[in-house]
Amino acid sequence: MPRALIHTMLRILDEDRSLAFYQALGFRETSRKRVGGDTATVIFLALPGDGERLELTLNDGRTEPYELGEAYGHIALSVDDMQAELRELAGKGITPEKPPYQSRPGGSTICFIRDPDGYRIELVETGAG
Repeated sequence: MPRALIHTMLRILDEDRSLAFYQALGFRETSRKRVGGDTATVIFLALPGDGERLELTLNDGRTEPYELGEAYGHIALSVDDMQAELRELAGKGITPEKPPYQSRPGGSTICFIRDPDGYRIELVETGAG
C-alpha cells in the first residue's frame, strides 16, 4: 500500500514563464535532471518547509500546447489571508478566474487561478497556522 503522495507532475512549454509563475506562489526550485534518454528536463519545486511536491516536465522540442483533458481538476494550495495573497499575486500579473467565494455556507473561502499552461490552481484560505 502507498504510504504518501509524493508529488504531482505537470508538462510545461516555457520553463522561464512557468518557474516565474510558481515562484510567485512561493515555490522554489529544489532540483532538476535530464530524463527520458536525455529528451526532457524535470524540475522539482517545493514550498518552504515542505518536500518536493511539484514536478514540472519540459519535453525537448515541444511547442504545441498540451490538451489538459476533462479529467484534470486542479492543485490546491492553502493561504493564510486570501485578500493579501491576491493583492501580492496581482502585483506579479496573476489574476483570479473570478472573485473569491465560499465553497458552501460557512465553508472555506476559495479562489482559482491558472498557470501559464492553463492548469488550474485552487487557493484555499485556511487562516494563520
